[in-house]
Amino acid sequence: MKRIFMWAAGALVLLIAVVAGVVAMLNVDDRSEQPPAASTAPATAEQIAHGAYLVRTGDCMACHTARGGKELAGGRAIQTPFGAVYSPNVTPDKETGIGTWSADDFWRALHNGKSKDGSLLYPAFPYTNYTKVTRADADAMFAYLQSVPPVQQKNLEHGLRFPYNNRFLLYGWRALYFRPGVYKAETQQSVEWNRGAYLVQGLGHCSACHTTRNALGGSDLKAELGGGFIPVVNWYAPSLTSDEEIGLGDWDIQHISALLKDGISPRGTVLGPMAEVVGASLQHLSDADVRAMAVYLKSLPRQKEAPAEKERASPDQVASALDLGQKIYKNHCADCHQASGKGVWPAYPPLASNHAITMSAPVNAIRVVLNGGFAPSTAANPRPYGMPPYGPTLTDSEVAAVVSYIRNSWGNKAPIVSASEVSRYRSVPLD
Repeated sequence: MKRIFMWAAGALVLLIAVVAGVVAMLNVDDRSEQPPAASTAPATAEQIAHGAYLVRTGDCMACHTARGGKELAGGRAIQTPFGAVYSPNVTPDKETGIGTWSADDFWRALHNGKSKDGSLLYPAFPYTNYTKVTRADADAMFAYLQSVPPVQQKNLEHGLRFPYNNRFLLYGWRALYFRPGVYKAETQQSVEWNRGAYLVQGLGHCSACHTTRNALGGSDLKAELGGGFIPVVNWYAPSLTSDEEIGLGDWDIQHISALLKDGISPRGTVLGPMAEVVGASLQHLSDADVRAMAVYLKSLPRQKEAPAEKERASPDQVASALDLGQKIYKNHCADCHQASGKGVWPAYPPLASNHAITMSAPVNAIRVVLNGGFAPSTAANPRPYGMPPYGPTLTDSEVAAVVSYIRNSWGNKAPIVSASEVSRYRSVPLD
């Protein structure tokens, strides 16, 4: 018995050593493809301008600027299921920002998810996407960040719960979910397609929201861009590959481009968190880059998922909900979206044949009715029309009824919504 115990103990020690070795190996900096150190020559105006464009493309201001705070000085809380992560100061202040960083330090942060001192960065900073950025683009971004006015503002301590506040655990997380590597062009695809893939997969970090995350916050790479709930905010980022949701395979390129750059298109309007992305980032991209993203997104393999099982309502319940919903729609919605549900372009988006309305998860439609819907202000749509919030005037049952009616009219077909679902999202914070 003693010998068996010794064998078991030895096997356990060996297993722990193997696991530790694998974790350590998977966390070694990716230096195999790291270009030589950046030049020490002063940045050119052209490089700084290119960096400003790339920083805008990555939507860096959105996270690194607190509400009402100074640009890029950090302090904005990124809420996660594990607690709040506060964005750092990335201005060139030498005490509280990145004024003492080198271009190599900045490259390691983007490419390997490690700070200047070697500490691991929390993946609320999407280095799992930014690792695809080329060294030349990273250097341009750094040159721009070093050119902005320095702001002295101390970084806030993260508000993560135990045990997630232990950075050592990130070694295990990275071993499971992170593989550094610059984007490699697919030679069988066009230059335009590859440019779009580089932007969507890298700086655009679209998968950060549009991919389901597991209980540890890792992305399901087998269902990349297949849709997912944005943690804490409880807004659903729809699938970009499913015909049952937004799946862009049957969209015209110009309509995808318009949605990304203008926030509106004949097929729909961006609302919620995506409105902020368009307003702060995508509208500032060149037409060529937006089109490249559209070309890539349209080419994504289209998937057809089995419909999610949901408790079926009785025929009487369905009839009652749709009858009440029709009355509410006539009184509150038809003037803008029309009795036909076709809307009025470009002011009011169509509801008929709008897959964003009929997704299996009705959360977005519910929250728009409760809280209103507001497209971003863009160059092509500087004074967007907004939808007023009906949460203060409609009960949970009434909101459920009108959403159910919209999801089952003019050719739309989706399960009806219950009052309990509306109640679940009525008190959810907007940001």
